[in-house]
Amino acid sequence: MTLEKVHDDMIAAMKNRDKPRKEALATLYSAVKKAGIDAGCRDNIPEDMVATALIKEQRAAKEQLDTCPDERTELKAEYQFRYDVISEYCPQMMSAEDIEKYISDNHADLIAGKNKGMIMKSVMPELKGKADGKLINQVVAKLCS
Repeated sequence: MTLEKVHDDMIAAMKNRDKPRKEALATLYSAVKKAGIDAGCRDNIPEDMVATALIKEQRAAKEQLDTCPDERTELKAEYQFRYDVISEYCPQMMSAEDIEKYISDNHADLIAGKNKGMIMKSVMPELKGKADGKLINQVVAKLCS
C-alpha cells in the first residue's frame, strides 16, 4: 500500500462529503507522514514503513474498539467504522498455518535444535509486517514443544 493511495482515497472521500471516512483516512495519512518525518524521509516514505505505520494504527483502533463500553453504542459504531476503514489499507497478515509452513520450509535446521530464542531471532526480521509477533511466538512455541 502506498501513501499516495491513502491520500487519493482521502480526497475522494472529501469530494463525496463522506466525513467519517475522510477523518479515518486523514488520521491514517498523518500517522504515516509522521512516521516518515520521524525516520528522516519526509517525501519518499518506503512501503515497509507505510505498512508498519498502518499496522500500528490498526492496533490502536482495535484497542480503542475493545476498551469502549458496550453501553456507548454510537461511539462503538464509530470506532468499528474507523477500524474497518483502516483494515482496508493494512497488509494481509499471515495465518498460523502459513507461519508454520514458512518456518518449517525455511528454518528446519533451527527447529531441530528446539531453541525458541534462536528461531525467533531469525524469523522475526523476515516476517516483520507480514505476521503478528504474538502469533509467530505461539507457532514457534508449538514447534519447539
